[in-house]
Amino acid sequence: MTATTAVTVRVPAKVNLKLAVGPAREDGYHDLVNVFHAVALFDEVTVREPRTRAPRGAVRLTVDGDLDSHTARVPLDGTNLAARAARLVAREAGCDDPIELHLRKRIPVAGGMAGGSADAAGALVACDTYFGAGLPPERLRALAADLGSDVAFPLVGGTAVGTGRGEVLAPVDSPGRYHWVFALAEGGLSTADVFAEYDRLRPDAPPPADDPGLRAALAAGDPVRVGAALANDLEPAALSLRPALAGVLAAGRAAGALGAVVSGSGPTCAFLAASADAAAGVAAALDASGRCARTVVAHGDVEGARVVAPAAGG
Repeated sequence: MTATTAVTVRVPAKVNLKLAVGPAREDGYHDLVNVFHAVALFDEVTVREPRTRAPRGAVRLTVDGDLDSHTARVPLDGTNLAARAARLVAREAGCDDPIELHLRKRIPVAGGMAGGSADAAGALVACDTYFGAGLPPERLRALAADLGSDVAFPLVGGTAVGTGRGEVLAPVDSPGRYHWVFALAEGGLSTADVFAEYDRLRPDAPPPADDPGLRAALAAGDPVRVGAALANDLEPAALSLRPALAGVLAAGRAAGALGAVVSGSGPTCAFLAASADAAAGVAAALDASGRCARTVVAHGDVEGARVVAPAAGG
């Protein structure tokens, strides 16, 4: 028996403030210097007892949210990262109780904001609590790294630099509060396709490098300098595959954004604004431009995956 009947974990999206990408390695991955920044756009992951009879070890997935065209693209089989995360924790706990895993999504799917990775991180924390596994943080981070390069960051949140494949994290001093606008697109972009296009466009890519200027801007809490330092080596590849994104970036800059960048592998575009009021103005201009499906506004940075609703049971 588990110690709880349901656990809900809230987990944030990320935006990449700096994504430097090296050449492809022999294992197919790329070395990265990836400055992650967690933003107040959250998915919720709930693990609970199945409401109908299920076989031992089963993970039943359900999903809802306010992005219908996105939630329809969430896989509900064993390929889902959250389902894989749940099975990893169950194995660690030595438990084969069936579970139901529900994803309430606000993070775009295949949008460059680590929505699938966030759900996997949420499932790790939720299932650790649900099964009473008591896994230490370093073990959860190791399981996250096994699942994918971006899964470890949503566990910790805040602002951090990721190296290696992005899974080796170090916190970055970032005392400021930043106001973001995210322009969402219809349809996603495959991360694998964007990296393949990057390799085609930059066959002689240099090793990735840190950006001391960005770190200094973050330490100073200076949104103007942070906006000027936003950079993403994958942006040309995303624009090559989805040329219309160039118009989205231009529209946000024209509306007064301090900085604009394709988030991760795209197609979501991120805009840093000077204040909450300025963010509202940038969002309104982008919505009126007709260049994106919709906008969402969020601030950062915020904490990582947290249990928000455990329910006692027997």
